[in-house]
Amino acid sequence: MTTAPSGAADSPAAGTVNGTALGAGQESLSASTAPALSRSLSARHVTMISVGGIIGAGLFVGSSAAIAGAGPAVVLSYLIAGALILLVMRMLAEMASALPGVRTFTEFTRAGLGRGAGFVAGWLYWYFWVIVVPVEAIAGAAMLHMWIPQLATPLLGVALVLIMTGVNLMSARSYGEFEFWFASIKVAAILVFIALAAAYVLGVLAPGAGAAAGAPEHAGAPGLHNLTAYGGFVARGPLAVLAGVATVFFSLTGAEITTVAAVESRDPARALTRMTTSVISRILLFYVVSIFLIVAVVPWNRIVPGESPFTHALSTMHFGWASQFMTAIILTAVLSCLNSAFYVTSRVLFTLAANHDAPAWLVRLNVRRVPARSVLMGCAAGLGGILAATWSYSRVFAFLINASGALIVFVYLLTACAQLRLRQLRRRRGEQPPPVRMWLHPWATYAAILGMLAVLAAMAMTPDLASQLYVSVASLVVVVLVYRLLVKRRAY
Repeated sequence: MTTAPSGAADSPAAGTVNGTALGAGQESLSASTAPALSRSLSARHVTMISVGGIIGAGLFVGSSAAIAGAGPAVVLSYLIAGALILLVMRMLAEMASALPGVRTFTEFTRAGLGRGAGFVAGWLYWYFWVIVVPVEAIAGAAMLHMWIPQLATPLLGVALVLIMTGVNLMSARSYGEFEFWFASIKVAAILVFIALAAAYVLGVLAPGAGAAAGAPEHAGAPGLHNLTAYGGFVARGPLAVLAGVATVFFSLTGAEITTVAAVESRDPARALTRMTTSVISRILLFYVVSIFLIVAVVPWNRIVPGESPFTHALSTMHFGWASQFMTAIILTAVLSCLNSAFYVTSRVLFTLAANHDAPAWLVRLNVRRVPARSVLMGCAAGLGGILAATWSYSRVFAFLINASGALIVFVYLLTACAQLRLRQLRRRRGEQPPPVRMWLHPWATYAAILGMLAVLAAMAMTPDLASQLYVSVASLVVVVLVYRLLVKRRAY
């Protein structure tokens, strides 16, 4: 790898990406000179990767905290958060159609805002997902321990990390196959739940006996009574709905994994433009409909944070297999997220190395055209997190959760600014708008930016989330300082 010349980080020189012109303030991306990743992912793989990226344990378990905090109006929280994610994905679709040579999520920020922004977005995004590796491994191990109590939780966690490392070292196709089946199970489970819950609410299924003693007579009856019976629809007030957006927003992240995986698909441009809007909008529909049915079936004030509201709803409907069934589904979601975390961290680190923003030895591929050394970095993070958790489980787990915090919001904000900048540059050059366009440009992008800033403000005003925001801000400051230090010393 050649070292970037002094001042290249913020050079105003124009360049090209696979023949596509870049405007002022953008440098030529060196990723095109790096070894080529395989293109072994089929359309079905990329479709289910986009599905798996957004349907995770945050829906099956994390939604309990959002429901308890916002009441039935949590449906509005999901709608607002889903709209923000959908707008970000539409921005990515526009940039993908305008710059077909730039296909990795964080590299659109580099294309629009320059090397410094690309460095910050890339490392923050890698940090976000590398934290997910030990978090999901620890969570999955704890669930497996309930079924296999003879094996210690740390040992199970190590086994999960090593298994997923092996899967990701084999090939991109092996990752795609695992994610295809993981995501298929999750989608099937949600569809079954929606069908059963809708039948219950409509009175097709017999009413459950979930009402507690002394509760209103209609508490467990089918219908929509539970939406207003316990303090009204907006029981916690409008501010709780805004705070709920902050909680829900992080459950919905992961849709952008499509842009990372598309580079290894057979038709990257088509995969990106299709998946970033049509598929994601359907998945968001799954979220909103399933949460709506949960608060219709179960009184919101009986949802316990940390326990699956899906299990509670199924139990209310007299399905005795609910607990074991949902445990298996949640474990599938955890393993899917762990699998994706390995994949994303390795590809983002590979791209950073290809752009001289990480050590050059990370750009090398194995015989299967997989960035094996980057995969092993994720393995090391997972094993390190599990080892630390054996010392103090609660402290380490809390630290990992706090460390991820608002990082993804910062990356999304940079993405939105990059979309505005790229469209501005295109207009200055007198070029036509890109084939896929952001809705209501530029106002929809401004609305998305304001919405994400509101999410950060809500985090600051919510005691349970404020610490995550402050740790994330500290991480952002560290990455910016590292970038400036590396530039001044010409370290890459």
